[in-house]
Amino acid sequence: MANGSRQAAWEFFGAELRRRREEAGMTQVELGARVFVSGAYIGQFEQAIRKPQLDIAQRIDEVLQTDGIFERLCRKLINDRRYAEYFAEVVELERFATKICTFAPTLVPGLLQIPAYIRAVTLASNPFATEESIEEKITSRIERAQILNDATRPVYWTVLHEHVVRIPVGGSAGMAEQLDHIAELVRQRRVLVQVLPTAAGAYPLMGRMVQLMEFDDAPPAAYTEAVYSGNLLDDPALVKRVQGAYDLLRAAALSPEASLALIESAAEDHRRCASTT
Repeated sequence: MANGSRQAAWEFFGAELRRRREEAGMTQVELGARVFVSGAYIGQFEQAIRKPQLDIAQRIDEVLQTDGIFERLCRKLINDRRYAEYFAEVVELERFATKICTFAPTLVPGLLQIPAYIRAVTLASNPFATEESIEEKITSRIERAQILNDATRPVYWTVLHEHVVRIPVGGSAGMAEQLDHIAELVRQRRVLVQVLPTAAGAYPLMGRMVQLMEFDDAPPAAYTEAVYSGNLLDDPALVKRVQGAYDLLRAAALSPEASLALIESAAEDHRRCASTT
């Protein structure tokens, strides 16, 4: 489903939610209290600013006695086979974010990946993947990264563990190309990148991929990922804790200038390695 049609579908979800809520004689605050979110959240759902998680849609159906319509709509809208179900909502939220901060302990973040890197990662997790499915992954990830080219692009800040730049994903030549791409984005001032050196030892959020997102008209959210699963957090107390841990990571990382120098040096190391094999 194209982005425009998906947005239109979420707007229909919001309009239908408002209609059903008003028919039930409930305010946004009253419905929010019944489904364990704020009234402001209900307003954001109705305006299609924020997309409700599946469990919230199910509770809305229960409270408004709508025979599962919101659950069915939600399942249909988040069932985008280009992305894992647990990550589809994050992709939607990225489009509205004013700021995105990530920590990548093992892999280059998806928004910064080039096609060769995406191919290598896809084949590593599924060596029997078809060319069609690989190309679909590449296309969807490159399309997703277009938000960094938009005039209204979000502020994008990422912390990469040094392992990310040292491991030759896709081979040494391919990894050099990937690091060149990141360095160029930094030089163009489209992204801010720091590297957490191996010498830093133990660090907050150890081994956990984390993404923080801020919005103009909605509270911030955090996303953490594990093996074939993810967790989108919007509880203010939890998001604040993740933000605190992320701040500690940034403090332990190299400066942006030193990080760029390390990335460029690592790219040269990979290039030398490729030329000798």
